[in-house]
Amino acid sequence: MFTGLVREVGAVASMVNGRLTISAPETAHGVQLGDSVAIDGVCLTVVAFDESSLSFDAVPETLSRTALGTLDQGSRVNLEPALRAGDPLGGHYVQGHVDGVGSVQSVAPEGDGSRVRFEAPAELLRYIVEKGSIAVQGTSLTVAAVDEAGFEVALIPHTLQATTLGTLEGGQPVNLETDVLAKYVEKLLPASLHR
Repeated sequence: MFTGLVREVGAVASMVNGRLTISAPETAHGVQLGDSVAIDGVCLTVVAFDESSLSFDAVPETLSRTALGTLDQGSRVNLEPALRAGDPLGGHYVQGHVDGVGSVQSVAPEGDGSRVRFEAPAELLRYIVEKGSIAVQGTSLTVAAVDEAGFEVALIPHTLQATTLGTLEGGQPVNLETDVLAKYVEKLLPASLHR
C-alpha cells in the first residue's frame, strides 16, 4: 500500500532483460530484499540492492500494461517505498496496481504552478471524478476537471519540483491508477446500475 507521496526521484541505471536497476540512494538506504517500492506508480519487488541502487524484475505483463517499457537509461522516475505501520497517511490509498496508460495532452503555466491535461482510456474515465483522487506516475493528485476524453490536474510548485511531473511533455505516456474506492463501489452496486 502506498499514498502517492513521492519520497525520491531516482534515475534508471539500466534495463536489461527485464531487470530494472534504479539509482536511488535515499530509498536504497531503507530497503530490504523483498520490499515493495512504487516506481512511477508501479509496485515492484526489490530483488537486489546496494547502498545507492535498487533492482527489480519487470516481467512482460508489467511492461505491457504500464509505461515502464518506455524508460531509457537516465530516465527519471518517482519512487515511494511501501507504507510501514505508523507512517503518516497523506495523499490517498494507492495500490501500485496501474489501471492503464494515458498520455499528456497539454501542459500550461497556471500562476506559480501548471495545469496539465491527460488523455485517458474510456474504461478508466468512468472512475475519475472532479475533485476526486488519481495517481499519475505514482503521484497522488486531485482531479481539477474531467470530460469524456480526459482529465486535468493543477500542479503546485512543490509537486513540480519534488516529482518528475515538472518535466511532462505533450504525448508522453503516463501510468494511471484510479481511486480504488470507485471500483469497489461499482462492484457492489447491482448490475442494472452499471453503465
